[in-house]
Amino acid sequence: MQSSRTRQTTPARSRAISDKTSRPSLAEFYGEFSDRLRGDRWQPSADVFETANEVVARFEVAGVRGEDLKVNVEGKMLRLRGVRRTPTSPPIERLQQMEISFGPFECEVEIEASFDPENVRARLEDGFLEVRIPKRAVVSRKLDVENQ
Repeated sequence: MQSSRTRQTTPARSRAISDKTSRPSLAEFYGEFSDRLRGDRWQPSADVFETANEVVARFEVAGVRGEDLKVNVEGKMLRLRGVRRTPTSPPIERLQQMEISFGPFECEVEIEASFDPENVRARLEDGFLEVRIPKRAVVSRKLDVENQ
């Protein structure tokens, strides 16, 4: 016979850190994202949009130094590579929360507009890398039709 009361459980992510009634495993906190614990994989968030004159790719790279970033344009691909280094800190006695990923990363964005790779500019400011890709002007011309 089943009870009319159902037991509700609180998911590990929504439990208060100070809740000492049960200690969830790190796998419960991170699930399939356990690679965060090793710090070997992450990818910055990106926005890519077009204006009338250019394509703009903006990457969120807080904590990454400019000298640790490499931006390449090959064909129609924009490739961003870099590394966010783990800051030095005292030894951890007990982990309470871990959400910031560190280590190397790589992103690729395909640029669909026609552009000149020589005029691409990249600027790092306030934790964002902004890559500006000027579009090539559309060239049109009238053709004379030959009669035979």
